[in-house]
Amino acid sequence: MLRGFYTAASGMIAQQKQLESLSNNIANANTPGYKADQPVMRAFPELLMQQMGGKELPVTREFNLPVQNPIGSLNTGAYVHETVPNYQQGDIRQTGNTTDLALVNGELPDETGSLFFTVQNEAGEERFTRNGNFTVDGQGFLVTTQGYYVLDQAGNPVQTNGMEFNVTQDGVLQANGQNIPLGIAYTPNANDFTKEGNGLFSGEAGAIPAGATFSVQQGVLERSNVDSLQSMTQMMESYRVFETNQRVLKAYDESMGKAVNEIGRLR
Repeated sequence: MLRGFYTAASGMIAQQKQLESLSNNIANANTPGYKADQPVMRAFPELLMQQMGGKELPVTREFNLPVQNPIGSLNTGAYVHETVPNYQQGDIRQTGNTTDLALVNGELPDETGSLFFTVQNEAGEERFTRNGNFTVDGQGFLVTTQGYYVLDQAGNPVQTNGMEFNVTQDGVLQANGQNIPLGIAYTPNANDFTKEGNGLFSGEAGAIPAGATFSVQQGVLERSNVDSLQSMTQMMESYRVFETNQRVLKAYDESMGKAVNEIGRLR
């Protein structure tokens, strides 16, 4: 009986976490470069149930042989093992703003590989983002909407001295007669990255390998890869499973109530 409580409760907790993840995806459906989270469910280890008994052997002296008859496996619930971002590229949307940039993946040598803009967070640490919704601050530096410096290939903040600049498809920013290669990093396995919020990722990334093709487009943004319709459908399914576990938990509670208040009552 108590095991049923824990199984139903673990199912409710797992569905609640999935609902939170899906809600966050829908809330960021219009965030440029946002990568949808995908909760990964796993089951707790199953238990093998056996019936324990004995069998009398037809001998002169009584002899009882212990016997175990397998009944079957018993599932002990499920849980959210981890949340994995979907790094599939989003659609490209035209904005017309010269400070908006988008990374368009071409042929990459690794199936799980991805390209990122390199930025500097408030602690001065190197981070990565797919959100190219940039602007220029009061000192003429190219920054994200949160104020993080966009870095060049040498790891220095990019100085544009204004909104008028051009970015080639190779990722070279042309301003004030200078050519500044943007810090575009590559990772062979984007699943090793960790989300930090505000569109930032942390992890190990390096130079773009030979054979990889990509382009940097100016005046456009990469949209979120969230499928709002699919996410809403998954939310409804997850909520129904949550309600089912809730009803099971209520049934167990009522049974326990009867066991305590009725079966054990002296008449």
